[in-house]
Formats: sequence, C-alpha cells, structure tokens
Amino acid sequence: MAEIPVNVLIAFYSRGGVTEKLALAISEGAKSSGANTRLRRVRDFVSESVIERVPSWKENRDRMHKEYPAPSEEDAEWADGIILGTPTRFGNSSAELKAYIDSLGGLWFQGKLNGKAGSAFTSTSTMHGGNESTLISLYNPMAHLGLILVPLGYADPNLFKAGTPYGASSVSGQNGAAPTEDDLEVARFQGRRVTHVARALKLAGLTQTK
Repeated sequence: MAEIPVNVLIAFYSRGGVTEKLALAISEGAKSSGANTRLRRVRDFVSESVIERVPSWKENRDRMHKEYPAPSEEDAEWADGIILGTPTRFGNSSAELKAYIDSLGGLWFQGKLNGKAGSAFTSTSTMHGGNESTLISLYNPMAHLGLILVPLGYADPNLFKAGTPYGASSVSGQNGAAPTEDDLEVARFQGRRVTHVARALKLAGLTQTK
C-alpha cells in the first residue's frame, strides 16, 4: 500500500541565516521520511533605516525573500505538521514570527488547525541565551491553536550532543557561526519525527487538511 502523503510547513524568521540553516535541515529530514515541505520566511516589519544599520541584514533579507515566500493562512491549512523557528528575543519568539502566529486566528476560530502536529526550533547568540524558554514559549500558542505538540525528548542519540528535548537549536556566538553538524542532525531528526507523528495523526483522522 502506498505511503500516505504528509505536508509539513516550516515557517521561520531568520536575520543572518543561522535559523534558516536549521529550517533547511528540518526540511531535509522531513522529505527523507516522505513529506512534502513548504519553507516560508516571515517578513521584517521594522523600517529600512533600522535594517540598513545592521551589517548584512538587508542583503540576507533580500536573498531570503527571493528564495522563500511569506507564510500564509493557506500554508497552515495545507499542512499536516507545522514547525515554527525563530532566533530568541529575550527568551521569547521574534515579533516577526509572533505576528504570523497571531494571523492564524481565523483558522483557529474555524477549528482548522486542530489535530495537526506542531513543533519548534530556535537559535541563540550565547550559550544558555534563552533557547529552551523560546521553544517553550512557542508551544503556548500551539496549544491554543489545537496542535498536537511534538517535542524531541531524547529519542535520537544526537540529542545527547546538541539541541534540546524541546526542539532543535544552535548557538551562533557573536560572529553568527553556522550550526554544527550535530545541530543539523538534530534538526533532520526533528523533521523526521514530526513527519511520522503527522502521518499517524492523519491516519487517525484527527487533522483537517484540504
């Protein structure tokens, strides 16, 4: 019997590209388990004058906008699994990603997100810089939206070397260092895990995708 198709939305905010690399690895892991994926970068809403004061922000923003559409309500309705990623902002989600989450109120009201798999990933610039609190903060609105939360636990050996039991993460330092290979392996595992859970939920008839 053919494997049931699964759709996974990976919606993220990334300014320097670190969170983006985790998103790409998650997509890779999800695809390896048979998922269709959509990578979406939420849009900046600060002024151009602010963006231009930070080295490479504008260049990275323009590049990512060419590569990734902005996430939409339709993307969330399409998905069987929704994975949200953000750099930490004082131990919490970036305002840009939070604005997308807040835009899903219409789907929430209609109950169209109930039973979908939900998971989260993050990046920080300092060790213990809020990665776990940021991930936990993303699970709060997911619970309100009706998603089935999918943390990682220690279900893969790489979790003993990188990431967190709540989701994939990376520490970039002050120079924006790329995720390590261990970080990326945890992210790939996250993509696989969410795909497997989303498929089980879909088979059980809990999701309400198109």
